[in-house]
Amino acid sequence: MSWRKGGDGGVSRRWAVLLCLGSFCLGLLFTNRMWTLPEANEIARPNANVEEGSTPPAAECGPKKVQQHDYKDILRVQDTHHGVQTLDKTIASLETELSAARSLQESLLNGSPVAEEFKISESIGRRKYLMVIGINTAFSSRKRRDSIRYTWMPQEKKTENSPFIGMNSLTNNRENTGEKRKKLEEEKGIIIRFVIGHSAISGGIVDRAIEAEDRKHNDFMRIDHVEGYLALSGKTKTYFSAAVSLWDADFYVKVDDDVHVNIATLGQILSNHALKPRVYIGCMKSGPVLSEKGVRYYEPEHWKFGEAGNKYFRHATGQLYAISKDLATYISINRHVLHKYINEDVSLGSWFIGLDVEHIDDRRLCCGTPPDCEWKAQAGNTCAASFDWRCSGICNSEGRIWEVHNKCAEGEKALWNSTF
Repeated sequence: MSWRKGGDGGVSRRWAVLLCLGSFCLGLLFTNRMWTLPEANEIARPNANVEEGSTPPAAECGPKKVQQHDYKDILRVQDTHHGVQTLDKTIASLETELSAARSLQESLLNGSPVAEEFKISESIGRRKYLMVIGINTAFSSRKRRDSIRYTWMPQEKKTENSPFIGMNSLTNNRENTGEKRKKLEEEKGIIIRFVIGHSAISGGIVDRAIEAEDRKHNDFMRIDHVEGYLALSGKTKTYFSAAVSLWDADFYVKVDDDVHVNIATLGQILSNHALKPRVYIGCMKSGPVLSEKGVRYYEPEHWKFGEAGNKYFRHATGQLYAISKDLATYISINRHVLHKYINEDVSLGSWFIGLDVEHIDDRRLCCGTPPDCEWKAQAGNTCAASFDWRCSGICNSEGRIWEVHNKCAEGEKALWNSTF
């Protein structure tokens, strides 16, 4: 066989083929590897958790086993959800205990009076209450406190209707009031206390007068706060912080000492929202921001609310409102950084802005005095709280609260027969 060269002296076609084959073989030698199929044990399986010798994955495609697998997944998710809820409750409980310890430590370091309940609350099991009612009062409001003791606060003996007859004898007949209030706490889970701080000079004459009154009635909650009308926002914050440390309740209520309250109706309203985590209950309003100095409810920080004539954000009126335990705990933990506006109801509303809080607007918490609350009671729609809007409370409450109580009260049996 002859080898022929091309007319142009190039390599023949046969030599070209041999050179290509040789190049291919040299390439294989240099790389020292060839493409191979992966081993059987390297192939990804649909169910990696299938053990050796068990039913092949294809056998799991039957409808029965798929349903069993989904059911187990559902149970696993439910168990996880339950575990998360339990953990949340544990964390909330620990935060409350930490807040209580901090409040107690601060009171001891400041030399402030500490209630006996506070001293023993950590050494005994904390029982659960429905609500704590804190009645905001002042040193000069002795007559208002007595009018409440003789009307809507549970009492052992009936008294005369007139506030001008036999007041001294009524005061002397109040020995068993504490027993009735204790019964209310044990059977209904309702705590009622007058909330008051101390004077600028602790241990002064007004402080001693409150101590004497407390020894007689045992219905005060003393807090670490210097009393003053312009310091109500701070007092409200201190009250909720102390109350959530003293008592484990579903709700914490603040009410002024010139407001008439029907306790059973209030308890029914609050118990309807007991299963909700963060609840803010009251008569919601949005009044104007007053920028004129000298007028009532003047707002020194009016510029924060925008242009002149703007209104406040929605918040509960200050005569009576209630918050759930989660919110009271939040106030206690963050009390050092919560801003205080001059109006305490505005301050409370501002603390909840940005939080996932449900605002409950219930007009039974802000009824008028007779005939308003009287007509509603006759119609079967009993009011929880009654006052005069023009006075931000019952006008001349020391005397007129008797009239409101006689015409608008739910009756003592309503409280003792109620279930929450």
